[in-house]
Amino acid sequence: MNITKKYRVDPQSKVPFNNNVDFCVGTGRMGLALQKEYQDQLEFVQSYIGFKHIRGHGLFHDDMAIYQENRENFFDPESPVHIEYNFTYLDLVMDSYKRLGIKPFLELGFMPKKLAKGDNRVFYWQGHTSPPKDYEGWKKLVKATLSHLLERYGEEALTYPVEVWNEPNLPGFWENADMQEYFRLFDESFAAVKEVDERFRVGGPAICGVNDAFWIDSFLKHCREKGIRPDFITRHHYTTEQPERKGHYVYQELMDPEKGFENLKSTRDIVDSYPEFKGLEIHITEFNTSYSPDNPLHDTNRNAAFLCHQLSRLGDVNESYSYWTFGDIFEENGVPYSPFYGGFGLVANGCIPKPTFWSFVFFKDLKAGDCVLKTDECAVVKTKDGYRGVVWNASRDRKGTCLDISLEFSLSGDYCMVTKSVDEKTCNPLKIWHDLGEPRSLSPDQKALLQASAYPFIETKRISANSVAEIKLEVPEFGVKYFDITPAPINSDRGYDYARAEQMD
Repeated sequence: MNITKKYRVDPQSKVPFNNNVDFCVGTGRMGLALQKEYQDQLEFVQSYIGFKHIRGHGLFHDDMAIYQENRENFFDPESPVHIEYNFTYLDLVMDSYKRLGIKPFLELGFMPKKLAKGDNRVFYWQGHTSPPKDYEGWKKLVKATLSHLLERYGEEALTYPVEVWNEPNLPGFWENADMQEYFRLFDESFAAVKEVDERFRVGGPAICGVNDAFWIDSFLKHCREKGIRPDFITRHHYTTEQPERKGHYVYQELMDPEKGFENLKSTRDIVDSYPEFKGLEIHITEFNTSYSPDNPLHDTNRNAAFLCHQLSRLGDVNESYSYWTFGDIFEENGVPYSPFYGGFGLVANGCIPKPTFWSFVFFKDLKAGDCVLKTDECAVVKTKDGYRGVVWNASRDRKGTCLDISLEFSLSGDYCMVTKSVDEKTCNPLKIWHDLGEPRSLSPDQKALLQASAYPFIETKRISANSVAEIKLEVPEFGVKYFDITPAPINSDRGYDYARAEQMD
């Protein structure tokens, strides 16, 4: 079954499109940045997309070794305890980020074990998520860390946004999901950061979609009562229904995207209902389809097409939106068993780009122009010399539909249209891995084959137009197609005849 759409592109249109696709991306916990494969994947992602910021958990986790309580005499339990801060690993991570042109979006968390009041823990890597046993100790840790970053990186460090904690509305991430205790953590953290330098930007409450309206409203009421003005608001956004576990994996159905957009709009409305906070930036510091790090949906073309629709609209009421995550070096539920395991990443282990990776690359390329058309199937921008666009055929489940889209442009002259196709036939490394027998350890030849199969199919076409040109694009189910139309007059060398060389006469 084919779906036909036709649009006339008005070059004078001014279509609102906050395309902030490259503002921030998520990562596994900070300590994983010390691994080579992590660095290779991030370098690969940066070479194509160039994210400005990176956000993840684990800044104060024990594997980063920042917070230290050391006895003066190790063998004497009565000897004095010295609190010290060790920034050796932090420097290695931050230097690597700087080398790759990306800045941290600092999440303050989780709690160092020796500073935690309780034993609430989350994930395979045992992140401690209890409040601090000593808020003064927590404030000193925050201040020492930010002061160190300022000393090492100068005023650049002031461009690192600071977010207080992660998903405190879930008991796994914050003991008992205690709202009032989180508000105290926010207050103390906000004060500590501003004491280092008022120019640091601090936000929260970093909630997920559980009781989100109540939490956002209560947070803003608290800030009003305390006379605190956060620099921005943060929340998360996932778009799948309840999970069903099978073996190592989770399967979930995609939710109606309109429900998700309505939920995001409700947050905007709550913030704007407070005169003193109206217009405050909202940053989605995590988003994806599934919130499970082992959902095979993440590796599919269906994910890529669905997220194109998300990318076209997430900026409508939000300042930014950070995809969770850039790569598959990730251990929330443990070390993955195979190269394709449904990880959050844009890139599979082995530096194999997934279809969704190209959705981000294509939307990054749209930043080169001004939006003149945005629909549920496409986004088109006018560049200095021509047009660029992304077309997608998204649906929540398989329907067997192909999208035939016709776009009419105002063009005069000779042009080249480049198209890049990502669909289940042209760019689907997951299928090739399956056809290879789903190997859990890739041989060098298998890895090379998967890497080669994971790139868009490129076609070109010449267009000669006298005021109007119509282009037709066929996009298979779960497909994504990028196009770029630029002037291309023929400038042949003396005696060169392309038609004769190709025996076209």
